[in-house]
Amino acid sequence: MKRTLVASLLLLVSCAAVRAQGRMEVVDRMVAVVNGRELITYTDLLWQLALQPDVPLEQPRPEDLKRALDLVVDQRLISQEAEKLPSVAPSNEEISQEINRLIKTYFASSQATFYQRLARVGLGEDSTQLREIVADRVRIQKYLDFRFRSFTVVTPREVEEYYRDVFVPRHRRQRPGVVVPKLEDVFKDLQNELTESKIESDTDEFLEEARQAADITVLDETLRERG
Repeated sequence: MKRTLVASLLLLVSCAAVRAQGRMEVVDRMVAVVNGRELITYTDLLWQLALQPDVPLEQPRPEDLKRALDLVVDQRLISQEAEKLPSVAPSNEEISQEINRLIKTYFASSQATFYQRLARVGLGEDSTQLREIVADRVRIQKYLDFRFRSFTVVTPREVEEYYRDVFVPRHRRQRPGVVVPKLEDVFKDLQNELTESKIESDTDEFLEEARQAADITVLDETLRERG
């Protein structure tokens, strides 16, 4: 969930987490500040972890918290750019569709499991916070699609070279003795694979540049990079 710095400061005390009737109660603490105006709290990290089914929520591992922090920082940086494009604002229908996709993809279509896990960190089925988190995800994806996917082109020659230099050797290594499919039979799949690879590379480059230009202050010593 996005908060202004002033509003978030009103919520902050030292952190503690306890179990109460199967639910965690979390008293927040400041974790990081992005560009001097967006605060990231310990609860923000727990909310991200709750959407990952195989990650423990009670006494989260430092490596999981660090990955969650990196993810939230990236989300905040992209969101700040996405705010410049009103057209990427998500609709209620898109938010609901993304919630359903999360349930189907990561929780084996079990709504009960999904909402039980989220309830442990204070995210109820109809909570405003949950919809805001998902809305941010949809907004970010729409922005990335607009900025990168719309302008990513993979030429037939690139597909042919990828087929010859990567696909054929990989197929022979992974499936020895099996006939290699003809280029025309896998052309579309390889084109999609190359497209996604280009988008991922462009996104990584964009985020690296955004991080270098941003003012990111990590306040929690346990989550700072070790040199």
